[in-house]
Amino acid sequence: MGIVSSGFRGRRKRDVPGLPPGQYVTEDFPVLSAGPTPRIDPQEWTFSFTGAGTRRLWDWHGFLSLPHEHVTVDIHCVTSWSKLGTRWRGVPLDALFDGASVSEREGFALFHSYGGYTTNLPLTDVLDGRAWLVHEFEGEPLAPEHGGPVRLLVPHLYLWKSAKWVDGLELLDRDIPGFWESRGYHMHGDPWTEERYG
Repeated sequence: MGIVSSGFRGRRKRDVPGLPPGQYVTEDFPVLSAGPTPRIDPQEWTFSFTGAGTRRLWDWHGFLSLPHEHVTVDIHCVTSWSKLGTRWRGVPLDALFDGASVSEREGFALFHSYGGYTTNLPLTDVLDGRAWLVHEFEGEPLAPEHGGPVRLLVPHLYLWKSAKWVDGLELLDRDIPGFWESRGYHMHGDPWTEERYG
């Protein structure tokens, strides 16, 4: 399984206030993917929520009916690039949990994507306004190369945690490594403390 990459152009700016250590600023939006890009028709897209004693399923129309927010955030890739002031629109993860009774045991989420990709996150990193399921970038539908029709956005962690092409989350009572985590990446991925590799 290879890495697809494009978009690394321009001068690297490192002396930028508020940039995590080891990062440089890019004006581009590089594409990094393991394997081919899935092409999912939004009308066929679904997202499942498993845990808290229930299973929920949203189709595209049900997803669009959930509360939405506009978010402007900086994003940071583990390969050292950062893109500042990116604009997204999507559903806060909190909206998916509305009405769900999550027990103290279910402290982790494993996100699943079309194509078999997974990533693990503590619930403390995806609730309370810290994560979104986004479907627009810079005012346009999210392109497949960047995870469209819907990707996870967890901007305070390295971008590999913001899984592309998401189709579900599973609540767990333990932290299970996802795709990159099982290949040596850090279980958490905080760019400010350079949690790049395990």
